[in-house]
Amino acid sequence: MFQTVNYSGDIHKDYDSLFQQLQALIHDEKDHIANLANAAALLNQFLEEINWVGFYLWKENGLVLGPFQGLPACIRIPYGKGVCGTAIKKRQTIRVNDVNHFPGHIACDNRSQSEIVIPIIIKDEIYGVLDIDSPIKNRFHDIDQVYLEKFIKILKGALL
Repeated sequence: MFQTVNYSGDIHKDYDSLFQQLQALIHDEKDHIANLANAAALLNQFLEEINWVGFYLWKENGLVLGPFQGLPACIRIPYGKGVCGTAIKKRQTIRVNDVNHFPGHIACDNRSQSEIVIPIIIKDEIYGVLDIDSPIKNRFHDIDQVYLEKFIKILKGALL
């Protein structure tokens, strides 16, 4: 049974606690959708000042909406389009401090002001992305990127 954790306010300890929770949730579970759904819910519970968190999965040469927490979202994102499609094309994390200044930004929720997208590449093949939006500009920092990339690395173990 999952229990909400009271975080300490120490970002390093709190992310370590998040990783432990993720590992407990995905341990011995092979269903990708279940693991992605729990990962999205866990991040939604953990991260402050966000309005959307979820996954887009690679299908038919584009990204298709997967498990998420937040308002209904865009269903398909073409390769190379928006922040998600660009992160896949570049195969690197993209952090956008102000989405209004990102060329070709796809606005699924007009409240979103900043965004971080982490590509999920497994065995050199595109799997999808983790996408997180915030209603606050400059929400995501270097430390968030490092820890969220580690979160994806742990999650990929359950997606192999």
